[in-house]
Amino acid sequence: LPEARRVAAAARVAADPDEDLTVAAVPGDERTALCVPLATGGRPYGVLVCARDGAPYATPESEFLRFLTERAASHIRHAREHDAVSGIIGKLQRALLAEPGRPHPNLDVAIRYLPVGHSALVGGDWCETVRLHFGRTLLVVGDVMGHGLEAAVDMTAYRSSLRYIASADLPPHRVLRQLDDMASGEAERRPATCLLAQIDPNRGLVTLASAGHLPPFVIDAAGRAAPLPVPVGPPLGTGLGGYEPATFRMVPGQTLILFTDGLVERRGEDIDRSLARLGAIDFGTSPGLDDILDTVVTRLDARNTEDDVAALAARLRPRSGPQPG
Repeated sequence: LPEARRVAAAARVAADPDEDLTVAAVPGDERTALCVPLATGGRPYGVLVCARDGAPYATPESEFLRFLTERAASHIRHAREHDAVSGIIGKLQRALLAEPGRPHPNLDVAIRYLPVGHSALVGGDWCETVRLHFGRTLLVVGDVMGHGLEAAVDMTAYRSSLRYIASADLPPHRVLRQLDDMASGEAERRPATCLLAQIDPNRGLVTLASAGHLPPFVIDAAGRAAPLPVPVGPPLGTGLGGYEPATFRMVPGQTLILFTDGLVERRGEDIDRSLARLGAIDFGTSPGLDDILDTVVTRLDARNTEDDVAALAARLRPRSGPQPG
């Protein structure tokens, strides 16, 4: 069959990408088939088969088709190499995107993480919870300068260092001081902002400390949101120190929200106006933590921002008896 012979010719070319152009003039058929290998670097990616009625292809036509197939093969190779690298990066990103630690049972926590870009799984933003003694939990939200895998690598370094420092059960402002000292000693470490909230359910107290980060918000039982004033120190990695604590009393029914600037910040908009948009949201009465974060993400259109987004919501559980230390 004429068509079968053209396919066989194409197969021969595909099997040997270094073979010259093959012209399959099929007996009993007035059409001519020209088979050109899609190959580059000695690796075949397919075959271009051209067929027409009449005379065989002239040399200029054949050379032009070879030029096209070389370009096409090069694009195919680059696309496949990109897919392979993306797969490796994806595995690395999934390894970097470790789950936050588990808080004490006396605290409910919900987290949302939205990396910027279609292929990114993780960036420079992170959330963390660290269990401390006497039923306390340290909540963490941080934001490394930049995006993508490089920011994620620094994020992981900050995160690991913070876990180590926090295990000494220091006040939040001293955790930031030591983390800043550690990061400033590494010249290639990117600066980062960070907000810590140490929650003590037994006393109903939250101790806050900020390294260049946006303030947290508290949502009352009626669904009204308001920012909490926190002294803002320099970003981590500057070596400047100067972090100060702030405390506020938290009661069951209130929800504390920590977030990175990607949640609220918009190009060309004053940050105070951005925060006011969050404060204007009515969350309704007794919303769940996941409902609160879903509402924030939807109302602020956080899935279409130009920056990574990390947000953490926490709420005290009603006490039913003595809590483990």
